[in-house]
Amino acid sequence: MKALIALEDGTCFEGRAFAGNGEIFGELVFNTSMTGYQEILTDPSYHQQIVTLTYPLIGNYGINDEDLESTSPHAAALVVGECSRIPSNWRSTKSLPQYLEQNGMIGIDGVDTRAITLHIRSRGAMKCVVSTKDLDRKSLVAKANAWPGFIGRDIASEVSTKARYQWPGPHKAYLGFSSIGEQGLKAYDHYFHRAPDAPRFKVAVLDCGIKVNQLRLMARLGCELEVFPMGTKAEDILATKPDGFFISNGPGDPAGVAPVVSNIRKIIESGVPTFGICFGHQLLGWAFGGKTYKLKFGHRGANQPVMDLTTSKVEITSQNHGFAVDLKSLDEKLVETTHINLNDKTSEGMRHRKLPAFSVQYHPEACPGPHDSTYLFERFMKLMETK
Repeated sequence: MKALIALEDGTCFEGRAFAGNGEIFGELVFNTSMTGYQEILTDPSYHQQIVTLTYPLIGNYGINDEDLESTSPHAAALVVGECSRIPSNWRSTKSLPQYLEQNGMIGIDGVDTRAITLHIRSRGAMKCVVSTKDLDRKSLVAKANAWPGFIGRDIASEVSTKARYQWPGPHKAYLGFSSIGEQGLKAYDHYFHRAPDAPRFKVAVLDCGIKVNQLRLMARLGCELEVFPMGTKAEDILATKPDGFFISNGPGDPAGVAPVVSNIRKIIESGVPTFGICFGHQLLGWAFGGKTYKLKFGHRGANQPVMDLTTSKVEITSQNHGFAVDLKSLDEKLVETTHINLNDKTSEGMRHRKLPAFSVQYHPEACPGPHDSTYLFERFMKLMETK
């Protein structure tokens, strides 16, 4: 089935729908990861985004139940060069087209993804519509321009949990890493240097669009987790007397969730050790008195070089974000920049000089991506130990 991808600047790309049909709106972005399409699709940070994958053949190893980062896909649509029709992997339970069809998503291939990527790199991420119904280019471009976009909008609340819950709890299957078996569990324990009698911490988790592996890793390190909806008041979270506070990743513009920032500020000022990832990093930037801005085309991939300024070591990181903390907006007397992106010198990490709070812009839980930065979860544990 023929499909059109229309951008707000009038550019159109033609392809074929290998899954689904209809009309989908979102922001067109690209991701350079070679693997991990399943984790990308189910990452809530991709909510309302049409994801173009730059690797030429996608779907090779199918879909399995263990590598989902949430209960359903959140990307608006998927654009690839070629979709593999014959998945081959012992863990695969269905093909990529079957998974997209089951979840009402549109998948498009037969597209020059290199041309899309070069266009976005030069013009920036854009409002977009994908359609198999309306194939009139002028009509679709007008529809793309009419879509509201992300600036100033709160879309993170759309993917946040609606009710608080405990982890582990009914989610114990995720905790067991069933896909990697006992050897895999031992490898994680070895990496974390986890002792059999590791202390346990009670951590309050603010769900702005959390990925499951963040919960898995903290649980493996001995944390009892209580996950809260994004709009939960600071007083309700502090009433649980947590040892630590974790702020997850999520989609959209952090400037659009001022009440959430206010709650976060109250919690960190209470002295609870705090760790933020991605959207959580941006929210902490606002809570520390700074601001954020929209990047031209964002950072999305599993090979972003980041330097830890405290050690001068370089980590290869997994990233997915379209906004960044404005380094010039932070008070250097209160906030230390700890990490920078070596490609464009943007903010990748910070810590408060007086309060036990730190954050990173990238994804240390590595789904998909390298494990260079997993140590940050241990750093959070040590921060709670010294509380």
